Amino acid sequence: VAAKLKKLLEDDSVDEATAYEALQLAQSQVRKHVNGGRFDKATELAYSSSMTLIDKGRLSVASQLTHLLVQVLRETHTEPTDEWVKRLETLHEAHQKAMESMEESSEKNRLRRLQCELFRKAVSWSAVLGTIRFGNPKLLEILANECWALPEDSDDQDKKPLLSAEEAQDGGRLGVMCDAVMYMALAEKPLDILAWLKTLPKPTSAQTAANHVCLAADRDALLTRSLLLLCAVENLRDANILLEGYLTEVEDRALSGLTVSYLKKDDGKAPAHVVFGSMLLKICEKDPRTEPLYSWLLRSFKKELELLTKQQAIQGYTTKIGKIYFNIEPPPSMLQVMENMMGAMSGGGGMDPSMMQALL
Repeated sequence: VAAKLKKLLEDDSVDEATAYEALQLAQSQVRKHVNGGRFDKATELAYSSSMTLIDKGRLSVASQLTHLLVQVLRETHTEPTDEWVKRLETLHEAHQKAMESMEESSEKNRLRRLQCELFRKAVSWSAVLGTIRFGNPKLLEILANECWALPEDSDDQDKKPLLSAEEAQDGGRLGVMCDAVMYMALAEKPLDILAWLKTLPKPTSAQTAANHVCLAADRDALLTRSLLLLCAVENLRDANILLEGYLTEVEDRALSGLTVSYLKKDDGKAPAHVVFGSMLLKICEKDPRTEPLYSWLLRSFKKELELLTKQQAIQGYTTKIGKIYFNIEPPPSMLQVMENMMGAMSGGGGMDPSMMQALL
């Protein structure tokens, strides 16, 4: 079997049928090595076969093997060493290069979604078996960029949606962008988030009107979500970098005027997201005695927070901030919310006991 697999992969040209035959042989051999306790051989074969199939342009078949690779890495308790992270990065780079020659189509978008799922699993593996709380930063960065690169939902040649049903139910394109900024924040890349926010439209008059029922502007919503997350994971450094960059390079309204408007109730304007973020960081940098200010800030921004997508995550962030900085104990009903939130951060693969302990 091993010899036949090697011969198939050595051919200069590999058609779809040959690639699928090679996939079946590789899967069989990988499982044989795992069952025999030869974990290194299993992962090496899955990696080398994946790379060969990608290099030969058989991305659909290769994706099944790369998913198996990450599954085996986790099953065999393989540590997320720098070498393995670099290998996954190399696979990703080869995949991206091969994708460049493909025309836009439903198949290309399907492969994009599969790549997102692959790196969600890779991040989860690195979080569970590694030493970094939410997963390896490089894997998080790759995942963030893959999420952000998913295109707008629209009709294509095959009349299939570009977003999966799960993504569509969880906020559509905005929900995917929320995932992207979450992963990039956990990768500690605030300037990358800033670069994304620069590309988004300014808020409209309807989005800044008092008591508006429409969603906030995407760039405002994503800024607030990012700042809440960074505060929740005690990364005020990156939160300040993001906010300062936003004020300097994105927001064209004067902060002083927005602050005055925030405190008014009769000027017909909704409280500004950038003012909420600025106040949030200042309060978090003080001592626990500022708890009344934090509670007031949440009340003053309640309507805007309620319009943000993925409400369970927002509630988890604000509850975690209250516990960390102001000793506000969460109600029992919020513990499950917080667990789900942090499980999502680790790539959707659940939460191991050490991460749960760090949260609580």
